[in-house]
Amino acid sequence: MQTRLIMLGVAALSMPLLAVAAQQSGQQTVLVAERPHTSAPTTTGTIITLDEAIRLALASNPTLRSATQSVAIADATKSQAGLIVNPELSVLREGMDRANRTQTVQINQRLELGGKRSARVDVAERERQMALQDVAVAQAQLRADVTTAYFEALIAQERLELAQASVQVAEKATLAASKRVTAGRISPIEESRSKVAEAGVRLELAQALSELSLAKQRLGALWGRIDAGPLSLERPAGDGTALPPFDMLRQQLEAGPQLRRARNQVEREEAQVRLERAQRVPDLTVTVGSQRDNQIGHNQAVVGVSFPLPLFNRNQGNMLAALRRTDKARSDLDAERLRVSQALSEAYQRAQLAQQEIASITTDILPVAQTTYNAAVTGFEAGKFSFLDVLDAQRTLFQTRAQYLRALSDRYRSVADLGRYVQLRPDQSK
Repeated sequence: MQTRLIMLGVAALSMPLLAVAAQQSGQQTVLVAERPHTSAPTTTGTIITLDEAIRLALASNPTLRSATQSVAIADATKSQAGLIVNPELSVLREGMDRANRTQTVQINQRLELGGKRSARVDVAERERQMALQDVAVAQAQLRADVTTAYFEALIAQERLELAQASVQVAEKATLAASKRVTAGRISPIEESRSKVAEAGVRLELAQALSELSLAKQRLGALWGRIDAGPLSLERPAGDGTALPPFDMLRQQLEAGPQLRRARNQVEREEAQVRLERAQRVPDLTVTVGSQRDNQIGHNQAVVGVSFPLPLFNRNQGNMLAALRRTDKARSDLDAERLRVSQALSEAYQRAQLAQQEIASITTDILPVAQTTYNAAVTGFEAGKFSFLDVLDAQRTLFQTRAQYLRALSDRYRSVADLGRYVQLRPDQSK
């Protein structure tokens, strides 16, 4: 319905505005723009839908690619954490005289006790889970960023179309005013005002072109491109009229990527505590070898066991630090829960406010502005209103349409922000 109103409004603005009476003959001539219109820039190009824009970003965004590579790093770290300690080969020689020297060859193998290896693998697995959650957070952020950038470009595209229609109307209005001045029906001041109005809308057209170019560049940057190239955007089917209840969305926060990552951080620090506790258990080193005494020509086996005595260093400092990091991770989880809850609430309120503004504009303000503009044009054609009245009505209509586009952009941006924290189904944002 909203798209239909915009199309009807643009069609109305593109119609010939004015008619003047012929001199002394009583005949009326409908005025059209006899001078050529300034060629309006177009936004034609490859049509990109929102879903296609998101797929392009997920496939080629360098930030997301970096986060994905962190998972491969975590996999390699986990693989390394599960390896057994290498044995040591030791060769000892006592004496330099070949006849009297003693030579010992032995292998030392350190045996990790206290579950160190399994605890180390557990820590690496928690880090891998955090890397996976980093990817999930990056994907949610990227989807929201693409959605925001897409609709900013879409709104800029519609603003450009509106500015192009405004230029055409202003050209026709200036031509009509010029002819009426020549006919002596209005003051030359009215023609000057129409020229000022035309210069203003041309400036708005230049600004709209610049905004659209920048918006497309921001969208292309999310695809990893410096220049997005010529493309055209289309509004998704259905602008969305209702949001799911806020309590329903808030219940989904715990399953959101931000809180899952924060919980994984707590689990990672708890696994680190278990590793530091296992480090307090001394490792056992087993020695097996052979000793040869050249003086008597005899070989004998060497077997030994050694382990450190935990008299001074019992890993108490690392243990305390791990416990404190766990407490910090729990506090960070509570802080993150408050942050995302507040952010969700603010985005939800902004979306509701924007939706109310859209409903008010399309139901009350825009139809009245359109009716007022049509009446001003009709009255001007009949000689009842001045051209200034037409300009005021036209300005009000354009401002109303611009306000509608801003409200539409605010709603899309707010819904995109909601998608950073919860998974919105397609029917929930409509």
